[in-house]
Amino acid sequence: MPRSIWSGAISFGLVTVPINVVSATEDHSIRFHQYHLEDMGRVRVHKYCDIEDREVTNAEIGKGYQLTKEQVIPISDEELREIPLPTAKAIEIEAFVPLESIDPIRIGEGYYLQPSGQVAAKPYRLLVQALGRSSKVAITKYAWSGRERLGVLRVKDDVIVLHAMRWPDEIRDPAELLPELVELTEDEIDGAMALMDSMTRDELEGPEFQDTYTDALAQIIEAKRDDKPLPKAPETEETGGKVLDLMTALNESVAKAQAARGAGPADVHEMPKKKTAAKKATAKKQPAKKATAKKTSARRPRSA
Repeated sequence: MPRSIWSGAISFGLVTVPINVVSATEDHSIRFHQYHLEDMGRVRVHKYCDIEDREVTNAEIGKGYQLTKEQVIPISDEELREIPLPTAKAIEIEAFVPLESIDPIRIGEGYYLQPSGQVAAKPYRLLVQALGRSSKVAITKYAWSGRERLGVLRVKDDVIVLHAMRWPDEIRDPAELLPELVELTEDEIDGAMALMDSMTRDELEGPEFQDTYTDALAQIIEAKRDDKPLPKAPETEETGGKVLDLMTALNESVAKAQAARGAGPADVHEMPKKKTAAKKATAKKQPAKKATAKKTSARRPRSA
């Protein structure tokens, strides 16, 4: 059972739901320490006071805000816990919005909110049912670790999940990263859609969604432990040095995706067929339509 990292309450109007906060994710990455390469002695970080020029223990270390070059304002953990904000002791629900109205770039790490005791069971269940029927998420404010944040409350398997959110001014404007405007043909857009169709999945299950980096790193560690040759990296496919145009690359990508999934051409969206010179010539020889017929305009390239 993961330990609780914060205890408080969800404030929903006049309804209060006592909760414990538990991390919703686990990190299974392989961790490294720093070592002195000459003798493999462990390298550690020591904390020194620059006035007394000596190492200090964690018990002697506190927080402070540098007001001027000469003046530092000490701030204790107790003062932070007693900060005069309602969000310091409760997750305050401010509004309810559709999930799709939130830009995913603003959503961060997730936490499970566990009802604290039997007294929380009924209001907790009430909020779960209300969120589920409304198809909305709750926008909250809360204060942890010395700062106030926005958050999103949603329901996963009848458990309330809190996702941290970034404030609007914390999101950088991507406009300066945009490439110069280019034009795309309908065939190129249709080709990209065909590739998307061939790569569409109903769920994120399968070997391609597993952490192969950690597995490969574990193989290297095991090989070095047993004094065996290191595993070789898989060979990458060669393109033969040729530069593929966009349509050729799309066609080859679709073919590879179909082969990987064992799908036939009928199972996915077909790639657009390029008009041949012979077809164009035949089209020119066809008799003209009557003057009363509406003229069809040629399809123009779509701007990116």
